[in-house]
Amino acid sequence: MFCYQCSQTASGTGCTIRGVCGKEPTEARLMDNLLLATKGMSAYLYHARELGYTDSDIDAFLERSFYATFTNVNFDAEDLLRLAIEAGEMNIRTMRLLKQAHIETFGEPEPTKVQTGIVKGHGIIATGHGFKALSELLKQSEGSGVNVYTHSELLPAHGYPGLKNHKHLIGNLGKAWFDQKQLFSKYPVAILGTSNCVLLPKDDYRDRMFTTGPARLPRVKHLDGYDYTEVIDRALSLPELEEDTGGVVLTTGFSKAKILSLKDKIKQLVEEGKIRHFFLVGGCDSPLKKAQYYREFTERLPRDTIIFTLACGKFRINDLDLGDIEGIPRLIDLGQCNDSIVAIDIVEALSELFGVGINELPLTIILSWMEQKAVAILWSLLSLGLKSIYLGPIIPGWVNDDILNVLVEDYDLKLIGDPEEDIRKILQ
Repeated sequence: MFCYQCSQTASGTGCTIRGVCGKEPTEARLMDNLLLATKGMSAYLYHARELGYTDSDIDAFLERSFYATFTNVNFDAEDLLRLAIEAGEMNIRTMRLLKQAHIETFGEPEPTKVQTGIVKGHGIIATGHGFKALSELLKQSEGSGVNVYTHSELLPAHGYPGLKNHKHLIGNLGKAWFDQKQLFSKYPVAILGTSNCVLLPKDDYRDRMFTTGPARLPRVKHLDGYDYTEVIDRALSLPELEEDTGGVVLTTGFSKAKILSLKDKIKQLVEEGKIRHFFLVGGCDSPLKKAQYYREFTERLPRDTIIFTLACGKFRINDLDLGDIEGIPRLIDLGQCNDSIVAIDIVEALSELFGVGINELPLTIILSWMEQKAVAILWSLLSLGLKSIYLGPIIPGWVNDDILNVLVEDYDLKLIGDPEEDIRKILQ
């Protein structure tokens, strides 16, 4: 543990073994976990609020959960664990609110091919998660001669009619958040960071990068509100990009409605033994070498399996051509990390379709985590009673032996290992 939130803290620097107040290490870790989960939930709530969608019950829970981590308030490990489960439940509600905001504002997503090459002309790269910011940028740059490219978690924007109808939304450049320093240096374009997942910039592109919303970077121009004239003007002042049509074509935009429209076909293929197992492989990607596991795992899966993916973890695998099973794509991109709600709805729909509990489905979740939103999503999955989730690339830092024992004993949580061996165990 490490706690320095009050004046009693050991040596005036921090309690590391046991709190002077009596707080035990496991209680401290559970408080850290609760803060991480509520931070993740707050990010989704922020983007919903941007579009005019709010929920007073979510607000009330955030107040209560933050207060529980205050000095000398809650020393009950079991209650802190219950709060984590409740955070998972409230995060489901938050993700559903944001999905409603996205659909009612931009339309129901539809499967869409996305180019990863370059079109000749001036360009802007938009990165982050902010659909509101991207929408305003597209409106304001219409007819300007500037092409807009998405990066990382904005890739799913291409599936929404209200966004992809802007013809100068050209394609997607790069992969997950951690490639941006190399990517942004490579292309002489203006850059707009719309949310978290921005990195401290290199000097060679600092003067052509802008932030908006919650994002801030040192010596980078921040734009309050949604007036992106400066971004567009900066793009026009830079050299035109040269045509480069190379690169794979990605597919995104599979909505709950689209998947459920295929449910009869899916049921038939399962009953005929042509679909053996469903996997959800995705989450928040990490630059750790061990995260290569997710691609190796997916590449080794037999051809009678279906793989759902989402969040920036998709970039480990979304360039793979896995084919289809009688018209059902084997690799299905559900969207951003908050579109975990789509995955949850699909799991519940499959459970109803086959008349079995969610843990009896031929379904395994292979989850990658990096930061706070992934923690919130993990607790959302656990709040549904989902078991046997594989988690990686490493065990979260807030997990000690006591917490791990609970996760393993109550939820059969597993840590990723060797891809081939994990597949063998799952499919045996």
